[in-house]
Order: sequence, then structure tokens, then C-alpha cells
Amino acid sequence: MPPMFRALAHHNYRLWAGADLVSVTGSWMQVLGLNWVVLAQTGSATAVGLSVMTSALPAVVLAPWAGALADRIDPRRVIVAGHVGHAALAVVLALVVATDAPVAVLYPLTVLSGLISVFEGPALGRFGAMVVPREHLGNAVSLGSLINSTGRVLGMSLAGVLAATVGSPALFLVNAASFSAVLLAIALMRPVELHPLAVSAPDRAGIRAGLGYLSRRRTLLTLLALGFVLSGLGRNYQVTMAAMAEGPLGAGSSGYGVLSAVFAVGTVLGGLIAARMRELTLPLLFGAAVISCCLQALSGFSTSLIGFAVMILPIAVGAVLIDTITSTRLQLDSDEDMRGRVMAAQNMVAAAAGAVGAPLLGWLCEQLSPGMALLTAGSVTLAATLLALSATRRRSRAAVVADHPPLVSTAA
Repeated sequence: MPPMFRALAHHNYRLWAGADLVSVTGSWMQVLGLNWVVLAQTGSATAVGLSVMTSALPAVVLAPWAGALADRIDPRRVIVAGHVGHAALAVVLALVVATDAPVAVLYPLTVLSGLISVFEGPALGRFGAMVVPREHLGNAVSLGSLINSTGRVLGMSLAGVLAATVGSPALFLVNAASFSAVLLAIALMRPVELHPLAVSAPDRAGIRAGLGYLSRRRTLLTLLALGFVLSGLGRNYQVTMAAMAEGPLGAGSSGYGVLSAVFAVGTVLGGLIAARMRELTLPLLFGAAVISCCLQALSGFSTSLIGFAVMILPIAVGAVLIDTITSTRLQLDSDEDMRGRVMAAQNMVAAAAGAVGAPLLGWLCEQLSPGMALLTAGSVTLAATLLALSATRRRSRAAVVADHPPLVSTAA
């Protein structure tokens, strides 16, 4: 097996990766369908942002409980229940869209979907670490990003074809069917080849113990804080791409589809680059973040669809590198029995970033202009990246000094 795909040498991971590709493809079909239905009915980028926000709200409130649960019970039980719930909601969404119900009906359904996702997220993360040995976890996370990106490309492409031929409700029905792939994969796995993670002892269980653990891990806190800013203002491109396509680029729905496809291709390239790397380090994270933030600010000056697409491609590559390195470091640099709560914190930060960033970017697009919104967001995320880099370097120097204190002369 080539080093780039070393995690695929494991039977259980091959099942997990194949099922993940099917499920992710269906999920991106639904994401595109939902965003475009909201935009078509309202003509408002803010409304698209609110749709993203409603799905993220449960994670902001309930993520700590979800993480504590994942560290205490078999994650497969949570995953099975969550996938059944997602499939049922996708069928309901298909019926709602088919009957041309008002947009207001969609928001409670996205809240329910977010409620399921908040408990499913940490369980998926823990179980994903159980299907490979620790030394292959970084490669598995990288391949997971590649699978997500490939699923995005397939989902966006199939969504455009199906929506044009059989209508938008089909996107939600296909997504409902896609969840069965994960359930089948879990049923076919070899239990003896799983790599169980430590569960929390009573004195380390619960939300308070998890918060205390995180409070003592400054590097983890820095990664979470930076992730909030980058995700909130630098990653909500479903809002800014739609606003740019409808506004200064004058490209409409077809332009939005092109930009979504270009962004998806960039995420595939980012996944391939991450999978080829032997080690995913913090310097690489900060480098990718600085470049992505600068490109985001400059993309606001684009006046043509091609020019904006050229800027979007490397931004997407950087986004995947940032997300992959962050997820890998949060998992490998945390204790096994705390990993569910650490990942829940990551999910909570991402959800809060979506809840705040998506409507904020939509508002900035409408109040300033889509181009100025991108310039403003790029500048803020760049400043946050430089602050995080500075803080990390200071801690590294302090650790070196602590390990190797200077010699003090005792001569008279």
C-alpha cells in the first residue's frame, strides 16, 4: 500500500472510508439543495446564513454533554441512532420542498438535524480513531478530508443534474438513502481488528472534568480559538460565493454552481496534499492560514467569475489543510479518555462560528458589498492567525527554557 493511502491497509477502515464517501456525497447534495432553495425563495444572503445558523445552534449549547457521552459509551450505538434520525429528517425535507412550503418551515427541521449532529459528531470521531492504529490516525484524518472533498465534488455535480432533471426534492431523498451505507459498514466490520480507546474513569468523567482538562492545555485552546475565527469569517463560503455570484459577478445560479464546483476541486487537492504528508505540524497550519487569509482579502477585488474562481481554488486547498491539521493535532495531542470532549469542543467552536459567522457575513455582504465583506473578513482572520502564531512561539520558547534553564555561576 503506498504511504499516501496506508490507512486503507486496514479492512475496517476500507469499509468506513467507502461508507463515508457515499454518506458525504448525499449530505453535500442536500446542503446545496437546501441553500439554493432558501436563496431562490428569499433572494437574501442573510437568509442563507440564518439557515446555516439554525443547524449550528444545538452544538453551541449541547456539545459538552455530547462529548461526555461519547467518552463513556460505545460510539456505534450513537452513530446508528443518529443516522436513522438523519435519514428520517431528509425524507421530511423532501416532502416540504416538494410542496413548496415557506422557508420558515425549513428552519425547525435544520435545528433538529443539528441536534442529531451534535451528539453524533464526537461519536463519529472516536469511532473513526478505532478503525486504525494510532500511528495511522493522522493519515486516516487526511484521507477523511479527501473523502469529504471528493464527496463534495460528486454531491455538487450530481445535485445539479438531479435538480435540473427530476427536481430538488430528489436531492433530499438520495441523502436519506445514503445513510444506509454507514450502517452496513458497521455491521460488516471485524470486531477483533478494532482499536478500542480508553473510556473515562469516574473521576475524569463529565463536563467539568473535560473543561478542567482543556483549561490546562494552552495549545489546544489556541487551536480552538483560531478555529473559531477562521471558520466563522474565513470558511462560510456558501454565503459569500452566493452573494458574489448574484451581485458583482452577475453570474446567477449557474455561476454559483461553477464556484461551488471549483471550491470542491480545491478541497480534493488539499486532501491529496495532506495525505501525502508524513507529519502534520503547527508551522504548516499557520503557513496555510496566512496564505488563505491574504487570498480571501484579495478575492473581494475580483470582477469576473473566472478571476474569483482562480482565487477560490487555493483558498479551498488551504481550508482543507487547516482543518486536517487542526483535527489531527487535537486528537493526537489529547488523552484518549478525553478525546470525545475535546472533539465536542471542536464541534461546538465550529458550530458557534457558523452561527455567528454565516449571518454576519451575509449582513456584511448586504450592508457593505460582497467584495468589502471578503476584504474585511480576510483582514480579521489574518490578524487572528498572526496572534495565534505569536502566542504559540512564546510558549515554545518558554518550554525550551524550562527544560534547559541557563547555568548560574556560583563563583565568588
